[in-house]
Amino acid sequence: DVAGPRLDANDRRRLAHPLTGGLILFARHFESRAQLVTLVAEAKAIRPDLLVCVDHEGGRVQRFKSDGFTHLPAMRAFGELWMRDAMRATDAASAAGYVLAAELRACGVDLSFTPVLDLDHGGSSVIGDRAFHRDARVVTVLAKSLMHGLLLAGMANCGKHFPGHGFVTADSHTEVPVDKRSLKAILADDAKPYEWLSTSLASVMPAHVIYPKVDAHPAGFSPRWLKEILRQQLGFTGAIFSDDLSMEGARRVGGVEVSYAEAAAIALSAGCDLVLLCNQS
Repeated sequence: DVAGPRLDANDRRRLAHPLTGGLILFARHFESRAQLVTLVAEAKAIRPDLLVCVDHEGGRVQRFKSDGFTHLPAMRAFGELWMRDAMRATDAASAAGYVLAAELRACGVDLSFTPVLDLDHGGSSVIGDRAFHRDARVVTVLAKSLMHGLLLAGMANCGKHFPGHGFVTADSHTEVPVDKRSLKAILADDAKPYEWLSTSLASVMPAHVIYPKVDAHPAGFSPRWLKEILRQQLGFTGAIFSDDLSMEGARRVGGVEVSYAEAAAIALSAGCDLVLLCNQS
């Protein structure tokens, strides 16, 4: 990311660096639509191939909310609508995806890290109403509908947080969550949307969660999860983004405290194609 709503000399220098692949935006980068358009255009003038991204899901995770941006509902609202009228819910999810993507693309933003594919197990404070539903089948259908709406407005997608963040109560922003279920249990439930959407997902973001019965490393630092299970077993061929490496869940790998550079190197060697480092500009 960059420090604020306008680029300074340090931002320009870092954006020009050949190892910089993208730019992630937050609420602090937004003052108005005109200012956002200018910021993105300036960044892309430095690097035309820059991928400009944002966490814009709807509900409480929506970075831009004023000056013409539509307030989108939390994804749980579509799951609740599904229980009353399934077909209407799929259409509403597509409409939300279209609005989300069209408004961002109009400002030059390329990608939103959406949809959340985590299941709503009821105990996760960080996921909560960001999840569509408890049933993996409902999550898959509603996510695919949302992704169709994104596509209509020219935006790709990013399913998160592989293989599932919804079962653990701890927040990986501040702690290292541990999910003690077996691989069989995870693949039969939380990871199902990734299997069913293996050809539809453009990108995936793994969770900063440790699944000790599968690997000692968090999923985003695990070749077992990313190369063997996601790529080979589930057949995923898109891009893999790490989650934010400044989160507490990424600060310890294999029980050892690591620097940001070390975390990035481990994530890339484990199978990530791009790594995110947020709020450290």
